[in-house]
Amino acid sequence: MAYDFDTVVNRRGTGSLKWDVAENELPMWVADMDFQTAPEIQEALAKRLAHGVFGYSIVPDEWYDAIRDWWKTRHHFSMEKDWLIFCTGVVPALSSIVRKMTTVGENVLIQTPVYNIFFNSIVNNGRNVLESPLVYDGRGYAIDYGDLEEKMADPQTNMMILCNPHNPVGKIWDAQTLARIGHLASKHHVLVVSDEIHCDLTDPGREYVPFASVNEECRNNSITCIAPTKTFNLAGLQTAAVCVPDPYIRHKVNRGLNTDEAAEPNSFAIPAAVAAFTKGGPWLDALRVYLYENKKTVGMFLKEHLPMLKLVPSEATYLLWIDCGSLCADSEKLQTFLRRETGLYVSGGAQYGASGRSFLRLNIACPKAALAEGLARLETGVLKYLSYTEQSTDTPLVP
Repeated sequence: MAYDFDTVVNRRGTGSLKWDVAENELPMWVADMDFQTAPEIQEALAKRLAHGVFGYSIVPDEWYDAIRDWWKTRHHFSMEKDWLIFCTGVVPALSSIVRKMTTVGENVLIQTPVYNIFFNSIVNNGRNVLESPLVYDGRGYAIDYGDLEEKMADPQTNMMILCNPHNPVGKIWDAQTLARIGHLASKHHVLVVSDEIHCDLTDPGREYVPFASVNEECRNNSITCIAPTKTFNLAGLQTAAVCVPDPYIRHKVNRGLNTDEAAEPNSFAIPAAVAAFTKGGPWLDALRVYLYENKKTVGMFLKEHLPMLKLVPSEATYLLWIDCGSLCADSEKLQTFLRRETGLYVSGGAQYGASGRSFLRLNIACPKAALAEGLARLETGVLKYLSYTEQSTDTPLVP
């Protein structure tokens, strides 16, 4: 079956967080795709809607089966039914887990630059953010294991939130890397919470490795957050899961999610997830090819038109991480300038941690026509910014 990713869907006036912007603006910021979800999911939701009764919902066996079959088939990881707990979203799960599994004033370790909401889930609950910055060599990112272990060894650190694959740098952590993280975490009594919401959005031919699948040490000291929402553009339906193999940890997580009222599905959460994981594979494979083509388009465009910007090579997600270091030290200023002068709305890098200050994050999950428009605006804005900075400084800025 052929799937259509080229049609531009008008999302204005639909209560969209992404598109609730000025008429002249083109939003390419929040991790929200501009594609309609898979037809198979739409059909399942239409069937549920046609029933017309929307009372309290349970979590049926087919939900557990759908997730378990998907992970076993696509990711070579066998989950037990008892390991899975329904929750309304990965972010609510993260916040609940932080509250339940740590105490006020303790450290929660993250590897920056990283998804900005991790900071919120930690700080808003009275815990301390402890950053272990990834090492950037101008081409890609790696882990500073000395720094990571030093911060894990701090007695005040008892949790690490791992981003796997990593947002915003698009890194797929291999099994050896995950095993090393897992060993250090176990050694220093640090619980690993692995956010794997982007796991299915890998480049064609590339696979991610579930943290809990690596070995027994990782499995027994981990909580994994998963969802169909990023993959199938279903974030508004509030459907996710946590996988917790260890029964003691699972009991505490389950109690936390229920106490926080984040474990009850709405009428559409279950049928959408089941349809996604049982029928959405062909659509997803076509989507991954489309996103990869968009990624290549951006790379070629920057080389030809904006060589002062460097696209960081990535293997996963539809979020591109662009190094603007030769253009500016503070990408927040560039982000604001682009939005004001061209209407292009992208994400400044500082919100992902101090080490992201000279980067921009660009969402390319959109039709090719929209991507072309975004890149044209990016070129116009960057060239204007160059002219502006040259006029406002004594020393011209050379790309």
